[in-house]
Amino acid sequence: MRILVKIGGAQLEQPAARAQLCQALAAAYRDGHQLVIVHGGGNQIRQLTKALGLVDRYHEGLRITDAATADVVLMTLAGSVNKALVRSLGEHGLDAVGLSGADGGLFSAAPLVRPGVDLGFVGAIDEVRADLVELLLQSGRVPVLATVAPRRRAADETGADEPFYNLNADHAAGPLCRALGCDAALFLSDIPGVLGRERELLPVLTPTRCAQLVQEGIATGGMLPKLEAALLALRDNPRALVKIAPANREDAVRQALLADVGTRFVADQDMQQTQTESAHG
Repeated sequence: MRILVKIGGAQLEQPAARAQLCQALAAAYRDGHQLVIVHGGGNQIRQLTKALGLVDRYHEGLRITDAATADVVLMTLAGSVNKALVRSLGEHGLDAVGLSGADGGLFSAAPLVRPGVDLGFVGAIDEVRADLVELLLQSGRVPVLATVAPRRRAADETGADEPFYNLNADHAAGPLCRALGCDAALFLSDIPGVLGRERELLPVLTPTRCAQLVQEGIATGGMLPKLEAALLALRDNPRALVKIAPANREDAVRQALLADVGTRFVADQDMQQTQTESAHG
């Protein structure tokens, strides 16, 4: 199975947590799975912007990214966070290769537009060229993708180089999963999955049920972007296994592939079909 694993920056901050996660990825690799890793690094970016005296500004969870902040995002995501993860994966026996969107023209960005606000150099996945990742996977390597990329320019476009665009790693996971032909998109997080009103794990969710959780005030705060990212990945990859699952296990990837771990996202019609088949025994 080819698995895209999205890792949040919070799971990569502390060496012990990063090592545990790399151990889980190495175990999945030994099981015969091909791995594509996409990572964030929001906390690490905040630490550097603060040190440099830059002000963090957000709109609907997106970091407003001026030119100076874009440079910080690039040096943090494609630099320190990416390379620390690559090194740790190597220490656990994986031949990892750190990449940004610019490397081999892997992926480009389209400016992300939100009404009434200038997000600056914030982008979304535009075009993906899968050939480099395919070569790496076929040779047994593990691509580690930092979601920063240049804007795709028209063939006749000239002018000074722009900063790299900052892409939300959660939102980038779905388009990358589809373009790279992955069979699963696993969002490994610091939570066991999506929880219900009584704090019980919800093993399966549909878009309709997610909307109800939001409307009823059950899903709030930091859960909202997690739901959005998972539903976007499901929309882009309706046949793939899409899950939010816990990262803090030595066998986190293996466990996430099991039915009773984490929260799986399925289309409404798939849930209806499953319920109908169960009712008819």
